[in-house]
Amino acid sequence: MPRKGLRLRASAPNCVKIVLVTPAPPGSVSGNRVTAQRWARLLTDLGHSVEVTEQWSGAECDVLVALHARKSFASIERYRRERPDAPLVLALTGTDLYADLRVSAEARSSLEMATRIVTLQPLAAEAAPPSSRAKIRAIVQSARSPSSLGEPDRLGFPVCVLAHLRSVKDPLRAAEAVRSLPDTSSIRVSHAGAPLEQALRVSACAEEERNPRYRWVGELPHAEAQRLLAGSRLLVVSSRSEGGANVVSEAIVAGVPVLSSRVDGSVGVLGADYPGYFEVGDTAGLRELLLRTESDAAFYEVLRRRLEALKPLVDPARERRNWEELLSELWATARR
Repeated sequence: MPRKGLRLRASAPNCVKIVLVTPAPPGSVSGNRVTAQRWARLLTDLGHSVEVTEQWSGAECDVLVALHARKSFASIERYRRERPDAPLVLALTGTDLYADLRVSAEARSSLEMATRIVTLQPLAAEAAPPSSRAKIRAIVQSARSPSSLGEPDRLGFPVCVLAHLRSVKDPLRAAEAVRSLPDTSSIRVSHAGAPLEQALRVSACAEEERNPRYRWVGELPHAEAQRLLAGSRLLVVSSRSEGGANVVSEAIVAGVPVLSSRVDGSVGVLGADYPGYFEVGDTAGLRELLLRTESDAAFYEVLRRRLEALKPLVDPARERRNWEELLSELWATARR
């Protein structure tokens, strides 16, 4: 239980001890590890003490925050067994929402044991069991726009893909869409992402050989990936499913229009009526959108203005406020 007299506020003299569990090990480039590190920085900035670990080993803490319902089940189950009334926050990943909850009893049990459940966009609640939805709080990931990123290349039409080579990301969809564009098009695709699946690494290398409009630059440091994004006219997100991609938030802040597969992880942030969607796996649909965006300045401006209107949604102050409100809820619940 939290220490007597503890207030969950950044200005309080006492801080909250938070253990943040992620199944991704240190040095991993997976979204789970990136999200854990982002939240650790945010919560530390709020004045709390945060430890990021792969599993809860019984260490003293006021709150356990666990990413991934199935992979963190052992930590969640132990924490709840040893501390039946202590605050426990479960953060649902895309794998949880669109795969594991359908087949894993452990994943569903994690939801039942959680005090609160965090999702990265509001539509994710629809994939959770109805019995768990009252616990869910959507906290959209924020992004900052670094200074001195430069401007997009106005002479050509550079497009970027920021996605690791994983099947769920469908990372070569944009490459396939630009294979046979007309000679009048100046679209070129630059793809940054780590080769997490060997077969896709081979495919990306082969694609570069036969497709002059595509290049795979491998994994980039975050700052370089942001420069690639800022120097592009479009970002393509072609995932088969997403819990809520932070790269969409970064595109919003950078003012780079997004063309995305119609998955909840994007729709929950961009809105159901955003005009830049194509269906999952629809190469022809993406190709048509790419050509329209390149050739139709009015359509491009519609996309740009829609993203401009979404900037308050991904403001870091909003994300901090959402976490403060969540921690306050936990404290109020613990005192009852």
